[in-house]
Amino acid sequence: MENYRIEKDTLGEVRVPADKYWGAQTQRSKENFKIGSEKMPLELIYGLVFIKKAAAIINYQLGSLSESKVQAIQKVCDSIHNGEMDDQFPLVVWQTGSGTQTNMNVNEVIANRANEYLNVQGKTQEKIHPNDDVNKSQSSNDTFPTAMHIAAYKKIVEELLPAIAELKNTLLEKEKDFSNIIKIGRTHLQDATPLTLGQEISGWRAMLEKCEKMITVASKSLLDLAIGGTAVGTGINAPSQFGNKVAEQISTLTGYPFHSSENKFHALTSHDEIVYVHGALKALAADLMKIANDVRWLASGPRSGIGEIIIPVNEPGSSIMPGKVNPTQSEALTMITCQVYGNDTAIAFAASQGNFELNVFKPVIIQNFIQSVQLLTDGIRSFNKNCAMGLQANEEIIKKHLNQSLMLVTVLNPHIGYEKAAEIAKLAFKENCSLREAAIKTGYVTEDQFSKWVMPEFMI
Repeated sequence: MENYRIEKDTLGEVRVPADKYWGAQTQRSKENFKIGSEKMPLELIYGLVFIKKAAAIINYQLGSLSESKVQAIQKVCDSIHNGEMDDQFPLVVWQTGSGTQTNMNVNEVIANRANEYLNVQGKTQEKIHPNDDVNKSQSSNDTFPTAMHIAAYKKIVEELLPAIAELKNTLLEKEKDFSNIIKIGRTHLQDATPLTLGQEISGWRAMLEKCEKMITVASKSLLDLAIGGTAVGTGINAPSQFGNKVAEQISTLTGYPFHSSENKFHALTSHDEIVYVHGALKALAADLMKIANDVRWLASGPRSGIGEIIIPVNEPGSSIMPGKVNPTQSEALTMITCQVYGNDTAIAFAASQGNFELNVFKPVIIQNFIQSVQLLTDGIRSFNKNCAMGLQANEEIIKKHLNQSLMLVTVLNPHIGYEKAAEIAKLAFKENCSLREAAIKTGYVTEDQFSKWVMPEFMI
């Protein structure tokens, strides 16, 4: 039989597992919302903990929190940030839309653990209260959206952008390695004029560079924090400069230039910044879909497809066909992009549902956002390590496709005109002969002229 202790809140007594630091409000939420398996992201929890630590410091500086209390609160916050108390945050995403229960979960855990520190120090006359001390001068309505921005910004800057840089650097190396390999280009899935394999890969690399810039610029909007708005944006029950001072302290703790939003009425009810940033993530997903698809098309075969590049052999590709190699990293990455597209729709719709002074779709917004960043980060790193870094050029097949292509005829346009060049291409296709043979047969081009004009190395 599990051991319990009795906790109280404004609704009465609640039984809480004896080995947990959370209190009555957390337990009520745990029992009332047995919905799904999606837990509130730890990144969001850590964001709230930054706020609690910063708020405690400011409340102490303003003379409304004792030195022993602020020290105890800071000690617990540091323990949480060190990952020592992850099991104390059990609540699911599918709860109150303001995130109040998760805010209280954090308040209760910090208060109860901090009281243990005070007891050890013999300061039993002091008792930290989750609302009156840990949540002092705050409301869930301003702490939760503040934590959303902290979590989102840190996740992008510390995880996603470095992953993008890694794949970008790999592609840059491949671009250089394949700079002299001339291949046939393709538009509309049909043969086109030549380019180098390096030039083709440079397009992929430039996509990542562009997305990197767009995500970086968009993410700066997340530096605006709702803290200081409390319940409806007026800042009731908080000192006039509380939001600015806490934001400054959060900047000190995180190392990022966060600041309190100029208009708290906007900050509580709108999540347009997150919609904006996720739009940049969706653009990245779209480019990753293109890159991954290009890789699997170009590696298709090996004998009945395009087969111009060779992907690493990571695992058996089939449970029935021996020796089969599948583009599994491309498949994983393209599935991730589908999930990101879905997350973008959920985020946009949820963000549009702010009523009056508060949006109450906050948990699902941040859960989808964090998932997108996590999946993109992991997917990019996996694709880079297990596919991109090991890409090889199949020069024999590339040369074969180049020499067989009818679209080399394009270079004859300036010399004999489009109509005659098209006639040569159609004849070569109809009679299944080379462009050279068809050109000479028409009489529009001599053999010497064809050799002089149709040189792929001068067509790139």
